[in-house]
Amino acid sequence: MADFAGTRRAATLPTMRIARGLAAFRIFVGLVWLGNALAKVVNQGSYDLGVVSFSLISRDTARGLLESYTGPESNAIAPLKSVYSDLVLANWGVFQWLLTATELAVGISLVVGIASRLGPLLALALIFPLWVMVIDNGRYLFEWPLDIVPLAILAAVPAGRVWGQDGKLAARFGDRWPF
Repeated sequence: MADFAGTRRAATLPTMRIARGLAAFRIFVGLVWLGNALAKVVNQGSYDLGVVSFSLISRDTARGLLESYTGPESNAIAPLKSVYSDLVLANWGVFQWLLTATELAVGISLVVGIASRLGPLLALALIFPLWVMVIDNGRYLFEWPLDIVPLAILAAVPAGRVWGQDGKLAARFGDRWPF
């Protein structure tokens, strides 16, 4: 009979190592959201830093994506397509700034670790309807889950309690602090 005592001990990580890993994950996801939010603030999507060039989602790019998701070639679900084309795109002057402010709030929430479960919930509220709307558009299978799964994990776990302000608030308010 095999002895699994050594294996069990090696497979058990200290709680703080796991918490630090989730905190690092939270900060990384927050930087992604903060980067795209800042690209919307300045409405610039393409960047060239000399050694690296990259793109982020600016306000113009976000509008273009919504137009393609609701356009004639789109297989989007009709009610959501109507909401985005008749409400959001028709009032883009207001919605572009709501989108920018929400992305800034999500990014700051995750990077700073304050209300670190609320930030991912806001992000999910932004992208989940889009995901449902374009689920039948023949996109790359793992494109949307790469956005949704990390946010769902961060919404479920109080990752802001390590390396974040949620830890200080939880110490002060105890079980009454929900994040």
